Amino acid sequence: MTGALVALDVARLFATLLALTTDSALAAVTALQSTPFDAVLQSSPLDTVLAPLYWILDVWSGAVGWVAEQTGLQVLEYGFMHRAILVGLCIGVMAPLIGTFLVHRQLALIGDALAHTAFAGVAVGLFLNAVIDLGVTPYLTAVVVAMIAALCIELISEVTDAYNDVSMAIVLSTGFALGTTLISVNAGGLTVSVDQYLFGNLSTVTSQSAAVLLVLFAIIVTVVAVTRNQLLYVTFDETAAEVSGIPVDWYNRIVVMLTAMVVVGAMQIMGVILVAAMLVVPVAGASQVARSFDEALLVSVVLAELAVLVGIGVSYYAGATAGGVVVLVAVAIYVVAVAVGKLQTVLGEEGTPEMGSIDVDDAETPSD
Repeated sequence: MTGALVALDVARLFATLLALTTDSALAAVTALQSTPFDAVLQSSPLDTVLAPLYWILDVWSGAVGWVAEQTGLQVLEYGFMHRAILVGLCIGVMAPLIGTFLVHRQLALIGDALAHTAFAGVAVGLFLNAVIDLGVTPYLTAVVVAMIAALCIELISEVTDAYNDVSMAIVLSTGFALGTTLISVNAGGLTVSVDQYLFGNLSTVTSQSAAVLLVLFAIIVTVVAVTRNQLLYVTFDETAAEVSGIPVDWYNRIVVMLTAMVVVGAMQIMGVILVAAMLVVPVAGASQVARSFDEALLVSVVLAELAVLVGIGVSYYAGATAGGVVVLVAVAIYVVAVAVGKLQTVLGEEGTPEMGSIDVDDAETPSD
């Protein structure tokens, strides 16, 4: 009798353990099956589209982390600095690439106008996120609004025959007024500070905004590479380009739309107030020492990259705003470039060309 009772207890214990094990297994399987679908449901459509770029950001972060381990640099130990450095490197290429065309067309201030309208785009994004929970980074709405503003600048000049500075002033005032109005109306619903958009902030460069910048970078570099000869011809002789059959108006619109993309991309680090400096200062410095358009373009990229990297490093260790430090470094480099240009003249070398008069080495009439 006792043996039967013991066998019965053992059977009950085995059944209990089996039930618990089965329930745990089912729970584990259910969790494994549901986790990917939950992740998909929680991610936005934009995140799904940008997924390959997130992988690139992870690879980049791993590479920078390895450099941090080898060098012991504290500035390279944090994930947000990895993204900020990548964004800075892209800006160092994009800004001079477009700024060179703008400076030689005397459109240096268009970057400032588009920066203020990009702020309106940020305000639109914050407003929509607060009202309807759009779930989209404000930098994406800033791209859309800035590109619309760029087209408005060109259309106002074409329709009203007003000078470019007049159309830029109108768009700048309208954009900044729209931005301040939306911010003031939605002040109670904002969960972020607008200071990061006005002055830039390294720590607020998210993976999503960095991925959007990579898309803008690819578009800008590709468009400039494909249309380089046409843009060059329109920049230095718009009348002759129009006579040769080039649609000048369309290429003007391409330039201003690319400028809008650069402004929004650089706004993450530079902020609205200082973003236009990266379009102008490195190009102005390169023009002091370069002898051709291509050389000026290359030197301006080098100077911009130097200003961005040194500025980000100094701002991190000094605890200062990155945008301001980057601009100060760029201006210091410009002063050195001016001194080098004057020294070249004193030593009897060929005089440095003035702004807008750099020799164009490949300025052949592009084929239709």
